[in-house]
Amino acid sequence: MLTALTPLEIQLECAKLQNWKVKDDKWIVRKYIFKDYLQGIQFVSAIGQIAEANQHHPFISIQYKAVNVSLSTWAAKGVTALDIDLAVEFEKTYEHVKHTISSTG
Repeated sequence: MLTALTPLEIQLECAKLQNWKVKDDKWIVRKYIFKDYLQGIQFVSAIGQIAEANQHHPFISIQYKAVNVSLSTWAAKGVTALDIDLAVEFEKTYEHVKHTISSTG
């Protein structure tokens, strides 16, 4: 079973991740900005595949060219190592997607 990281552990791990923030000591959150709507949708599809493969699903909201992602582990009632690992994978995916040409460009 996964155990929640302490607030200090979460802060230290988030410091290693670009633009991720801690919310209420129970979430890590990040807003991604894309050059157009479809690039953001491509990103959501890609991280959805990663989440499904890990059976760990983030909250995702799409606001035109912005995609907001929130990670937490319900069973642990907070942020776990799995959330940090997924955030790392999402960052790699973002770097890949933001350098691709969207279907409208």
